[in-house]
Amino acid sequence: MSPEAPKSASDDLADVERVLAGDVRAFEGIARRWQGPLVNMAWRYCRDRGRAEEMAQEAFVKAWRGLGRWRREGSFSTWLFALAANVFRTELKRVPVAELPMEDAPEPAAAAGQYRAVAAGESAEAVRRAVLALPHRYREAVILFYFHEMDVSEAARTMGLPEGTVKARLSRARALLRRRFPHLEAEHAAMGMESVQAGKEA
Repeated sequence: MSPEAPKSASDDLADVERVLAGDVRAFEGIARRWQGPLVNMAWRYCRDRGRAEEMAQEAFVKAWRGLGRWRREGSFSTWLFALAANVFRTELKRVPVAELPMEDAPEPAAAAGQYRAVAAGESAEAVRRAVLALPHRYREAVILFYFHEMDVSEAARTMGLPEGTVKARLSRARALLRRRFPHLEAEHAAMGMESVQAGKEA
C-alpha cells in the first residue's frame, strides 16, 4: 500500500482526535480505511487468509490501545504499519510459518506467443511465491518496498531499521532471486522490481 492520499491523512488525523476526545465510534473510520491493507500485509507474512485476518485484528486492537502514543511527526499510516509489522513478527515467532526453501520455488514461466498473458500471470505468481520463500529478514523488506510500495525511508521506519540496512536487505533479496531465477531480470515485468528500484532508491 502506497502512502495515503492527503484526504486520507486528514481523515486519519480527524478520527484519531475524535477517538482521543472520547468518540470511540470514530475508530471505525480508521478500521474501514486500513483493514484491507493490513490484512493483505499480514497475508504476505503468513500466507494464510484466516490467520492474516486474525493478525490484522490484533494489530487494530494494539493501535486502539496505543493511539495516544502516535506522534504527529509522521503519517498515521507509517505508525500503523510499523505497529502492525511488530505484531506480525511477534505472532510469527509464537507460531512460525512453514518455510519453503528457495530451491523448491518453481521457475517463472517465460511468456511467449498467444500464451503471453497467461504465462505472464503465472510468472508473476511464481515470483511472489519465490519472494515468500526468502529468509524472513529479506522478505519483510521486499514486502514493504515492492508490494506495499513504500519508499526506503518509510520501510525503514516501519521495520525500525536504518535506511542503509533496508537497502542492503533489498539488494541481497534481489541477488537471491536472480540467482534462483537467472532470467528474472530480463522478465522483470512480472513484478517490475528493477524499474521500481531505479525510481525509489535514487
